[in-house]
Amino acid sequence: MSRAKITPEEALAYHLEPYPGKFDVVASVPMATQRDLSLAYSPGVAVPVQAIAERPETAYDYTVKGNMVAVISNGTAILGLGNLGALASKPVMEGKAVLFKRFADVNAIDIELDTEDADEIIKAVSLMGPTFGGINLEDIKAPECFIIEQRLKEIMDIPVFHDDQHGTAVICAAGLINALELSGKKIEDVKIVLNGAGAAGIACLELLKTMGARHENCIMCDTKGVIYQGRTEGMNQWKSAHAVKTDLRSLEEAMVGADVFLGVSAKGAVTPEMVSTMAENPVIFAMANPDPEITPEEAHAVRPDAIVATGRSDYPNQVNNVLGFPYLFRGALDIHARAINDEMKLACARALAALAREDVPDEVAMAYGRKLSFGRDYIIPTPFDPRLIHVIPPAVAKAGMDTGVARRPIIDMKAYESSLRSRMDPTASILQGVHARARQAQARMIFAEGDEPRVLRAAVAYQRGGYGKALVVGREADVREKLEAAGLADAVRELEIVNAANTRHLDAYKDFLYQRLQRQGHDRQDIHRLAARDRHVFAALMLAHGHGDGLVTGATRKSAHVLNLMNTVFDASAADGAVGVTALLVKGRIVLITDTLVHEWPEEQDLANIAVRAAGVARNLGLEPRVAFVSFSTFGYPVSERATKMHRAPAVLDRMQVDFEYEGEMTVDVALNMDQMRHYPFCRLTGPANILVVPARHSASISVKLMQELAGATVIGPILTGVKKPIQICSTSATANDILNMAALAACRIG
Repeated sequence: MSRAKITPEEALAYHLEPYPGKFDVVASVPMATQRDLSLAYSPGVAVPVQAIAERPETAYDYTVKGNMVAVISNGTAILGLGNLGALASKPVMEGKAVLFKRFADVNAIDIELDTEDADEIIKAVSLMGPTFGGINLEDIKAPECFIIEQRLKEIMDIPVFHDDQHGTAVICAAGLINALELSGKKIEDVKIVLNGAGAAGIACLELLKTMGARHENCIMCDTKGVIYQGRTEGMNQWKSAHAVKTDLRSLEEAMVGADVFLGVSAKGAVTPEMVSTMAENPVIFAMANPDPEITPEEAHAVRPDAIVATGRSDYPNQVNNVLGFPYLFRGALDIHARAINDEMKLACARALAALAREDVPDEVAMAYGRKLSFGRDYIIPTPFDPRLIHVIPPAVAKAGMDTGVARRPIIDMKAYESSLRSRMDPTASILQGVHARARQAQARMIFAEGDEPRVLRAAVAYQRGGYGKALVVGREADVREKLEAAGLADAVRELEIVNAANTRHLDAYKDFLYQRLQRQGHDRQDIHRLAARDRHVFAALMLAHGHGDGLVTGATRKSAHVLNLMNTVFDASAADGAVGVTALLVKGRIVLITDTLVHEWPEEQDLANIAVRAAGVARNLGLEPRVAFVSFSTFGYPVSERATKMHRAPAVLDRMQVDFEYEGEMTVDVALNMDQMRHYPFCRLTGPANILVVPARHSASISVKLMQELAGATVIGPILTGVKKPIQICSTSATANDILNMAALAACRIG
């Protein structure tokens, strides 16, 4: 994947819109009536208060404590930016909080402490113990981070985890397990060189020694060279613990004959010459961010036998902390752990290593645009592997139970794994997959409405996000003015601005269009107006002639009108088999509703064809289709003339012998709720439907907009399918991010 370029304006807009920050607090219980309020607060709340006072462990039953983590920082070591203070660290800590929720369904709250005094931080955090099930320390500089974590572990009876240290260490250990297996070496025999004697480096070396690496085989280096016994300059008690008896004094000297290099230091710290002196099949984990100590290309140029990992997503083998901390805490919280110990961290590392050796699910391969299999370029699972949620926490929980830190051990591990599967929100991984595949496709994307600021922001994001070339239809002066107003003036040099006045293909476009429309009442003057003056038609003509690979339009005109314009260039009508499929993403579920764009009143044959098209879209999104033909009746009752076509449509699919599940007609609650579906034991669906074929376009539109407005559903679409070229028509209310999503769908040819 190409590495996305994020502009300052884009980053600020992301944090500002639709309102400041990155998360809300949402009630999980009814809060509508007076009775609800009486239960939530006085007098009803007194009952759990008394229960907790009598038995403190029941706080995990009656409050959110058991699924709540505090993300705490004082801002003294923010990313690679240094000491910018507690307030400046808040965006990072909010980001960490939403990562907890996104990857492991752990609730997290950020807390920024405005002090650099370690004792004050220890006091403040320790007093918060009753509130949280765990503490995640973040972006606190060394050596204070060591002091704070160690003291809090001693005085608190909940897990305290400094992710900058141990998160990196766990993922590094997981990758090293597999790298050594591939190179045929054992950890107790290898010579390890680590560069970067900060929190992460020390934690990495300590965990590897716990795994069996020998102290005398591990050489730690910092900016002053090798940390050896007797050195006094730049030393502290944590470095001294890893000092070895050696005559080596520089990183260059230490690298000679090394089996493993671990870097948590700075860009360019390792040269190709150093790599060339390493042992056979060297393992190089160059984890400095944003740029590694040495790039994989540089390392492989001198040592093709090297196994290389970095901290970046645009190279194989990314050492990414998000593979660890959400699942470590998930497992720890679920056993009400008193701590996260070394055994739990090692269990996490070993489970990650084992997962990388298993067959990779198709949806993961689809997301990354290539087949992934265990080997030198795949020693660590990808962050979007859906198995992480139900593989890693059980391993962590079991280790916690085995080592006696669990307050409430899990009795039925199979049931626990099943419950974890249900926590996984598939929506984000599907969108991630779409965007990853779009970056692989590198499509030239035509953005038809170049005078619309939302479209221009999406086009810039497409170009700078590494998806491919953005082609904007518009007048250059207008585009420049709108970009300047959006704070993106420099982007005008990056985008390709196209219009009828600056293309040499206009005559060919007009000839093509005249051939299509001459028998539909259009003369040459009409054709000129359409081709030269209507940006939607002009953009479609570009696509038809191969002057772009995909098209996004519709942000400024009603979709029905835009579809009619597309029909002047392409066969995109109901009669041609075109269908509009809208994806609703809500509460961890994905449901496709169709037809939302093309068919006004489809008959039973049309409904069957719509189902087939929608099933194709579902599979392109990584879903196994389950189609329900929905109405206000279920399997023939109540009898209604308007429901008859929905009743007959499955019989059409019977004759077509399609290869996906389908059933109907049925009400929406039966289609989506297995408890309701069980009243009809003959129903052929094996799970809740993920495709709803509705009777008419008006009912589709009502359903989508109702879910969007009342349930807060994320809407993707309508996704136009059944057209020869990838065209996606946005809604007029689409945000810049929505338009970018539609461009990604077009690039992936989903439709």
